[in-house]
Amino acid sequence: MTKIRYEKAPDVERMLFSLAERFREDLPHINQFRVLCVRSYGSSARAYARIWSMPQAWQVALDINAFYVLEVLHEHFDKLPEAKKERTLLHELLHIPKTFSGALLPHVYGKDGRHIEERVDKIYNKRI
Repeated sequence: MTKIRYEKAPDVERMLFSLAERFREDLPHINQFRVLCVRSYGSSARAYARIWSMPQAWQVALDINAFYVLEVLHEHFDKLPEAKKERTLLHELLHIPKTFSGALLPHVYGKDGRHIEERVDKIYNKRI
């Protein structure tokens, strides 16, 4: 069994800050200062990236506001072209609810049952 290793990802953080500014109109609730970025090595997951929440119980116990950790998986994410990296990070940011509560939205959500990738397409294509 391979042990997963994590390190801070300042390059991903810079990309996240840029996206948060570029898509501010569509993501006004994102506080990029409370989304921390890490890169993992050794994961067997097939995902490019994933986002981790901070449940309310942790927030209360630690007496802090919600934070999110955006993880990029080195084995898959780092090989992507720049545009696909941006779309991947945007996808992960769209899992954060408008309340920025520490919860996460599923891939299919809302009254109309839209898939998160539909929003990625709509938002990304109007800002490129």
